Amino acid sequence: MTQQSAEERSGIAAAVVVQEGRVLMVRRRVGEGQLSWQFPAGEIEAGESPEEAAVRETAEETGLGVAVVGFLGERVHPKSGRLMSYAACEVVGGTAEVVDLDELDAFAWVALAEIPEYVPYGLFEPVQAYLDIALTA
Repeated sequence: MTQQSAEERSGIAAAVVVQEGRVLMVRRRVGEGQLSWQFPAGEIEAGESPEEAAVRETAEETGLGVAVVGFLGERVHPKSGRLMSYAACEVVGGTAEVVDLDELDAFAWVALAEIPEYVPYGLFEPVQAYLDIALTA
């Protein structure tokens, strides 16, 4: 196995963080293709599960402590071409803010009806299905 194939398999983990009827979105300073607003996310490090990476990345980017409540699935992202894993998360501590000033320039708590304004090309179906329920409960 080559080093490159191991890195390709590591992929990106995204945290779908829901609190009080809204989902956390962050805006990257440098977009990946059309990606600008997205969920807190980052590369899965060696020895780390996608869920662990989602929790770590959320803390590193926003200062928010989260816990995984479910795994929503994975896919090759149609815009970035990266392998993406999605974890449903709930807040367990802290207050969201832009902590990683090199990567992020903003964050927002987004209501279900506002998601198309932030992500006009649509969400991964299992993520959208989860948010359809979690943001109306």
